[in-house]
Amino acid sequence: MPFTGFNLQYPEYEVTTPHTNLKFNVRSLNVSEEERMKGSFLSPQKITEHLNKIIFESLAEKPKHIKVYEDFKQALTIKDRDALLFGLYHISYEEIRNYDITCSSCQHKYPITTKASDTLSTNAYPEDNILSKVVEVELPLSKGVKAFIKQPSLAEEAETLQRQAVLSPNIELLTQAMVITKFEQDVPNAKEPDVYDDRSDIVSAFQTLPARDKRAINDAYIKEFGQYQIELKINVGCPSCGNNEVVNIDLVENFFRMVYGL
Repeated sequence: MPFTGFNLQYPEYEVTTPHTNLKFNVRSLNVSEEERMKGSFLSPQKITEHLNKIIFESLAEKPKHIKVYEDFKQALTIKDRDALLFGLYHISYEEIRNYDITCSSCQHKYPITTKASDTLSTNAYPEDNILSKVVEVELPLSKGVKAFIKQPSLAEEAETLQRQAVLSPNIELLTQAMVITKFEQDVPNAKEPDVYDDRSDIVSAFQTLPARDKRAINDAYIKEFGQYQIELKINVGCPSCGNNEVVNIDLVENFFRMVYGL
């Protein structure tokens, strides 16, 4: 007889996002979805789009205002995606297996295996939704210039990566500039400052800043937004020199490694 599907109940994991405080139930990946992930290594834009769609399609329960994929991208941040990715990883694979650690003391490389849930720590944003927060940053060297920063949504990340060829081939630069919503420059004898809020203008202006001004923007972002996230940390001991340390596990790297390692 033709196959019409098993009567399966996929395991689920409840996730509360650290930036927007939304609750989701994430179900395990199936084989078909893993295979789709294996075809995603084409470009940063394609990887991000694949990852977003796989996570969205794995949501067994979600808030009522998130009905379609575009709602999902508008409502969540990159750090929220990290939390959902952890839930997807944990419920699909449970263990972090053969993750390579490089000892900071002797540079010896060695693998570790641990339960994903044993590595998780969360620092959630204390208010309802971080997406509405905008912070003004006075630049120390570019006098009269202010940068306004926020936490980008998944939709803003996708739009930036889609325009990568126009904006800049440098992904790291685009990622750093993504948190800036606009620049304002005071104009002598003018009532209003000049405003640069087009994404192309923002990227161009960001590239002209002195290094100290860039650091001021990065420091402000870390202080106001960067601390609210999930982290995967583990205590390890080097089998070569005995050095003990706490290391951070790269969740995205390990997720793709697990998909490709099966």
